[in-house]
Amino acid sequence: LNVASSDTLIDEDDPSRGFAPVRIGFHTGPIIANVVGTRTPKYTIFGDTVNVASRMESNSECNRIQCSDRSASLLQQQWPEVKLNPRGPLYIKGKGSMETFWVNEDGSNMDGDNGGEQQN
Repeated sequence: LNVASSDTLIDEDDPSRGFAPVRIGFHTGPIIANVVGTRTPKYTIFGDTVNVASRMESNSECNRIQCSDRSASLLQQQWPEVKLNPRGPLYIKGKGSMETFWVNEDGSNMDGDNGGEQQN
C-alpha cells in the first residue's frame, strides 16, 4: 500500500501537489445488494457489514490498512502469509469496542504477543 500510494501523484502536471494519501478499512459479513431508484437507478449495498467496513476505513490512518477481528481471523485461515498486527480495542460508533488489526505490517501476529505495539 505505501508503495502504491507514495508513487501516485495527485496531479502529474504539478508534482509539487504531492502524492495521494489513502486509508483503507474492511470488514467481513453478510450484505444485501440491489438496484435502488427509478429515475436514476443505482446499484448499492446495505447492511451492518457495510457500516462496520466504513468505520474501519474512517478510523484507519494514512497509508495503512485496518480490518476487524472477523476479517483478520478469515485472513489468517485463508492466507496465513499475510501479516497482521493487533491494534487493540477501538471504539466503533454503533458497535462499541472492537478488536482491530493492521494488515501487512511487520512483526505481527494474531496472538497479540507484541502487546498491540506496531513494529516496523
